[in-house]
Amino acid sequence: MKFKFYFIIIIVITIHPIVSNAQKSYNLFNPVPKDKMRDMETDRPDVTESPFTIDAGHIQYEADLGRLEREKGELTDQHTVLLNQANLKVGLSRITSIQFGFQSFVWQKEKDLQTGENTTGHGIGDVNVRIKQNLIGNDGGNFVLALLPYVKFPTAKYTSDSKYEGGLIVPMQLKLPGEWKLGSQVEADRLKDNEADGMHTELLQSLTISHKLSKNLDGIAETYYRYDFKGHHWANFLDAAAQIEISKNFKIDAGLNYGLQHDAEKNYFIGTAFRF
Repeated sequence: MKFKFYFIIIIVITIHPIVSNAQKSYNLFNPVPKDKMRDMETDRPDVTESPFTIDAGHIQYEADLGRLEREKGELTDQHTVLLNQANLKVGLSRITSIQFGFQSFVWQKEKDLQTGENTTGHGIGDVNVRIKQNLIGNDGGNFVLALLPYVKFPTAKYTSDSKYEGGLIVPMQLKLPGEWKLGSQVEADRLKDNEADGMHTELLQSLTISHKLSKNLDGIAETYYRYDFKGHHWANFLDAAAQIEISKNFKIDAGLNYGLQHDAEKNYFIGTAFRF
């Protein structure tokens, strides 16, 4: 099965840094002291992932406390509510972390636009496993780059057509003068078809820029597109978010991802992140 291929990628990328960094003083079982930890970086609230890993031996929890989604296609109109869509991150070494993503509760309503029939479902969502491997810039410098392969497991109870999915994400960040940060990522995914029983390949590319609006408040603006190779279909998005730093280990955020085409989904969310 295709998902086995993604497991192989994850194992190779995970084993190499653990072996190569065996001589380092800090790891999963010997955590980085709190006074030596890097500034807290999060994969949220924008779509562009952070290329930074979390410090070895520490845990970081990031979540959509609530998210509303709407996606209207040619055949269906779908509304989704997600509660506690979370990402639990564990630092394995200086440059490697593992992440466990899960959806605590999902409510979904889908309307068939041809028949007018409504279908609803609710329950837990899918689970995914990701490995982030920083390649450059984790501990300093103006350019940061990482690899982030993932596998999604079809554990969802609110729908009967969830499937194994997977992909590879390459996030990067460039620090600019005046505390501006420019981020980007290239992502290739193997995903389930929205309105058919099949799979397709998608490419995602993003560009995001952030800057402090005040001492503890960051403003984020982003654009990205997705291209479906099977359907030869483009979807373009404009995003905006704000993130408040409550303390050095705790942040909250809110924002939206707005699809420009009529069939591109619209998302509205509020979330949080903290580490210990």
